[in-house]
Order: sequence, then C-alpha cells, then structure tokens
Amino acid sequence: MIAIKIGIIKEADIQHKHKTPLTPAQIIQLKKKYPNLEIYVQSSENRCYSDDEYQYLGIPVVNNLENCNIIFGINKVNVDSLFYNKTYLFFGHLAKGQNKNIELLQALIKKNIKFIDYEYIKNENNKRVVALGRWAGIVGAYNALRARGIRLDSFKLKPAFECHDLDEMWAGLSIIKLRPDLKIVITGEGRAGHGALETLLEAGITEISPEEFLTQKFTHPVVTILNAKHYAKHKTLSLFDYNDFKKHPIDYESAMLPYCMEADILIACHYWAPDSPLLFTKEQIRDKRFRISVIADISCDIPGAIPSTLRPTTISTPFYGYNPQTEKEEVAFTNSKNITVMAIDNLPDELPRNSSKTLGDQLINNVFPQLLTFHDTPKLLDATITKNKKLTEKFNYLQKFIS
Repeated sequence: MIAIKIGIIKEADIQHKHKTPLTPAQIIQLKKKYPNLEIYVQSSENRCYSDDEYQYLGIPVVNNLENCNIIFGINKVNVDSLFYNKTYLFFGHLAKGQNKNIELLQALIKKNIKFIDYEYIKNENNKRVVALGRWAGIVGAYNALRARGIRLDSFKLKPAFECHDLDEMWAGLSIIKLRPDLKIVITGEGRAGHGALETLLEAGITEISPEEFLTQKFTHPVVTILNAKHYAKHKTLSLFDYNDFKKHPIDYESAMLPYCMEADILIACHYWAPDSPLLFTKEQIRDKRFRISVIADISCDIPGAIPSTLRPTTISTPFYGYNPQTEKEEVAFTNSKNITVMAIDNLPDELPRNSSKTLGDQLINNVFPQLLTFHDTPKLLDATITKNKKLTEKFNYLQKFIS
C-alpha cells in the first residue's frame, strides 16, 4: 500500500494561539481509518494544541513539510513558505480578486501548486461543507456586547481569546447586566448569523420578529435577525425575489435605514456581492436619527456593505472609532459620538480549540474520503483554483486580476 504523506502547516499568525485543521485525537482517528496515511505536524509555538499534545500520541512533529504530498492549513500561508509541486488546502479568500491576495495567487501558479479552497467544497445541495461561520458569529456577537460594555462603562467582559473555550466565554455573559432598552439587529440568516444569535440568546436577550423590532417597544433587551428581503428592496418593483436579487443585485437598493433608527448594535453577517447595495451610506450615518453606536462587521468586506468598515481589526486591537463627520478612523472609545467598529476577519481564532474540532470533523467527514480516491472528484475539482501552473476553468476570470 502506497503511503500518503499529509502535512499540517504552521500558521503565519504568531500573535495568538491559532486553529489547526486536525486535532491530535482526530489524527489518530484518521490513521485508524486510513492505515496508509502518514501525518506530520509542523512545529509551532502558537498552535492551540501544543507540539507535546501531538507527540504524546506518537504523531511526528517536524520543522519542514517538504516531504509531504498534501499540505493542510487554515488561513492563507506566507508566499515564501510555499513548496513547489504540492497540493495545498486552506481558506484562500481568492475568488473576489482582492488586491491583497494577488501575490498569493501568482505564487500558487508559479510554483505549480494544486490549490483547493475549503470555501468552495460543497455537497449535493450546493452547501459548503467546510465552514467556520458559526464560530465567527458566536465570537463576533460576544465582541459586540463587550464593546457595548466598554462604551457605557457598565460591565467588563474578558476578551474572547483569553477564555479557555466556549464554556468560559459564555459563562461570562451570566455576570453582565444589559440595559433594558437595548436593541440589536443581525443581518444574514446563515451560519454566522445564527452563531451570533446563539451568543445573544445565551446572554438572555429575547429574539423578536423584524416587524416587532420596528413597531413595538420593549422593557428588556431584544434582537432580530434579518434576511435579504428585510434589508434590500427592488428599485422599481414592490415584490422581493431572492433569486433575482442574487442574479441582479445592482437592481436593488437598501431598505435598512428604519432598522438603523431603532438598533443600538448592528451585527453584520450577510453575504455581500460587489454590485449589491450598501446597507447604508456615510450620509445616512450622519443623520441624527441614526442610532447604531456599535457595529460588529463579521463579514468584513472591504470595501463592502458597511462604509464605516475602513480596515480589518485584529484580535489584539479589535475596535476603532469611526467619526461620521470626518469619515475617518479614531482611537476607540475616545469620542462618544463615534461609532465603535469591530471588523476582525479571523474571529474563530479567538476560540481555536472549539473551532479546530469543528473544522477537523468537517474535513474527516467530507474531504478526506474524496481526497484519498487518487483522482479529481467533481466536488474537489469545483473547489480547485489552480492546477498545472494555471487557473482552472471555473476560476479563469481571475486572470484579469493577475494581469
């Protein structure tokens, strides 16, 4: 039986304990199922599972993965560390052709790398099978509440990344006291939106309908979750057609302003396409009726649906202030008239042990059975962006960004 050598790469982020594609226990599970697998873990001081935890179970920890055929990561890797003629799998965030990712795309082609992006591996129902949106939503909503507490100096929550796991993070929600008139709106009913809702319900916040959110008064904290028909509308037609919205987003405009006049916190989790309408404009933010004071932009598209999201923030410095008058960034919490913005683009890294377990299960159940068939399955081919020193047909539109 031919040995297949799998590598787990050391992540580029050195600021915090980061996720891993496979936990030590999951590697043992894989090796029992596929005896011909040899799995090597690149040594890292910043992985949420230590080198010792892997070595304890007899899993080789090495400094170099050049002998591996297939290399798994999480987030995009350093260009200089990519090996020639390998297969890589990680979240590349390449499909939108953003300038910040062009160098990586060029390197993948130059080094003859077969790159499979987790984001595009889907099942028969066209649903992603490798996704950490739930964890982004869970942590993002927690950060939104933390920002609210700092703004009003009414309670203090420990940063999520300082919590050992989800249990400790959620336990902290039991000791805070929220103002009874607090109103929160979530955009997007996908994994991230429902993850955000999980955290808010854990904090004792009541879910209400979008209609109730706009028309009723409450004496306890409430949250509503909006889908596209609530925050967007056709420019000329009265009926909302979601399929048409997906195909022709340029024909739609924002319907979000009424919610902005009622909400204290916005947690943005919806998917945004470049031709889609903004949730609101910079001019609308300056409207005295605009009530939102904290925005947790979990989707973190730049430029994107939220004009106050000027840049990504980091786990270490998660917040900044957006001055509606100057349209500039200021130090967070220094001006009560500013909007507090959180736009961390790697939120699951704040709970790395929990999110790693989720990711590993998804890979074991949905990716390894296809990857180890020794040929390109249709689902993996659909997620392959580069192969044989060129873009695959599905992603050939990215050539214009490379050029």
